[in-house]
Amino acid sequence: MPPDQRPRERLFVVGPESLSNTELLAILLRTGTVEETSLDLAKRILNQNGGLRFLAESDVEQLKNIHGVGTAKAAQIKAAVELGKRIFSISSWESPSIKSPQDAANLLMDSMRYLDREHFKVVYLNSKNRVLGVDLISIGTLNASLVHPRELFKKAVVRSAAGIILVHNHPSGDPHPSEEDKLVTKRMVEAGEIIGIEVLDHIIIGDGIYVSLREMGCFTS
Repeated sequence: MPPDQRPRERLFVVGPESLSNTELLAILLRTGTVEETSLDLAKRILNQNGGLRFLAESDVEQLKNIHGVGTAKAAQIKAAVELGKRIFSISSWESPSIKSPQDAANLLMDSMRYLDREHFKVVYLNSKNRVLGVDLISIGTLNASLVHPRELFKKAVVRSAAGIILVHNHPSGDPHPSEEDKLVTKRMVEAGEIIGIEVLDHIIIGDGIYVSLREMGCFTS
């Protein structure tokens, strides 16, 4: 391959935004194998394993099982993925305003859509519906007995939140609410009414799609 066509050199000339996913991954890998260049190896990793989604969801052991990817390359890939998630998280924290269920879903979609276990989070809002922060409340199957209003609203009080939005993901990719999801929502809404902090919505994150329980009518008595 001519030197000026190598991914790293092309990055310097045309910028990273102009490179393909394969070229960017080849730069991360740095070297290939005896049989393949880094570009060929990157292409095989993406083509045979479902593309970027595989990189986002896989762990180090899964990456190491790919021929040509050892411990060092697997670590480089996972470190890059994690940095990307953290950078996105930082860019999202410019105190966004939540004006609709779509806004709430957009806030956490990229960080939650690929999780392989259910994560239950709470978005805290001020009186103008600007985000004060987000807390992880629990990991695992959402259950009314595991998510206690006391812990949830204690953090809301500390943040001086006027309202909260409940958010959790469905690893299956299907955001349709279960009866347990509805029960948790009802319990939190009732607790919020007593404490004086409104539960504005409960968003369920799927694979690129979401459901708002308020829009579904689950907040009506």
